[in-house]
Amino acid sequence: MCEKPLIETSVVFEEDDHDIIGIWELAWRNFKKNKLAVLGMIIFLFMLMLVLVGPLLSPYGRDAMDLTIAKEAPSFKHWLGTDEFGRDYLTRLMYGGQVSLKVGLYSTVVSLILGVTLGGVAGYYGGIIDNLLMRLGEIVSSFPFMPFAITFSAVVGTKVSPENKMYVIMTILGILSYPGLARLIRGQLLSLREQEFMQAADALGLSDVRKIFKHLIPNTYAFIIINATLGVAGAILGESALSYLGFGIVPPTPSWGNLVVYANNSYTLKNLPWLWIPPGILILITVVSINLMGDGLRDAVDAKSND
Repeated sequence: MCEKPLIETSVVFEEDDHDIIGIWELAWRNFKKNKLAVLGMIIFLFMLMLVLVGPLLSPYGRDAMDLTIAKEAPSFKHWLGTDEFGRDYLTRLMYGGQVSLKVGLYSTVVSLILGVTLGGVAGYYGGIIDNLLMRLGEIVSSFPFMPFAITFSAVVGTKVSPENKMYVIMTILGILSYPGLARLIRGQLLSLREQEFMQAADALGLSDVRKIFKHLIPNTYAFIIINATLGVAGAILGESALSYLGFGIVPPTPSWGNLVVYANNSYTLKNLPWLWIPPGILILITVVSINLMGDGLRDAVDAKSND
């Protein structure tokens, strides 16, 4: 008599597990139907392989100089030529891609930590806490992004070493971009906290931290993934703009942003196109591919598109 309920309960849990798996399988099927999103994913994976594996296969070092071949045109020996110090430019581009992607990923992580934490707390508690945290986000959002990033980078950058300035840039980009995610998470939690599963969590006496991060936040994973994907593209563009203006990554550390700065020199602009065109193209391809993936993910998890 006691075994039958146990068997039925286990079946219910198995069905729930299958339902959860089915949701992600359905999202993946919807994503695969979007040909542009799949193309974006393939291109982005290729870019990852280029910047991560390429430097390991290159016979040249990142900062290896040979002034006898300075500003050499592209050849079979140096596929994208050399810069003014005789450094292999393709190798510099691949290492610069590592830096740019690292900035994008790290700043997105900072944005996710702040956005999920503050948005989750605001959405769960509401009231005064909600007002304070959301007003804080509105204050951060009110600052013009690029002027504030330039000012903050210029002030703080003088107090840190060039090697550590990259992490300052990452943190700045992450802080300035968190309010959008925080508002999104807050809006989702305002409705989720009224669901029946939260009433069950209250009856079990779970702590607020467990309710927020173990039961509420997991229900927003789809939105977090989409925001993170698009956030990486925005951070790469932000870093590129700052580095191009001289307030970002400092040479000799290469990044796609500070490699495009060669276009500022009129002689280089006219006679040495291999020094400024390739980094611009790589930024364009990477950002477009990430945006295509983000759009595909958004459509894949959208409930209306799954009907």
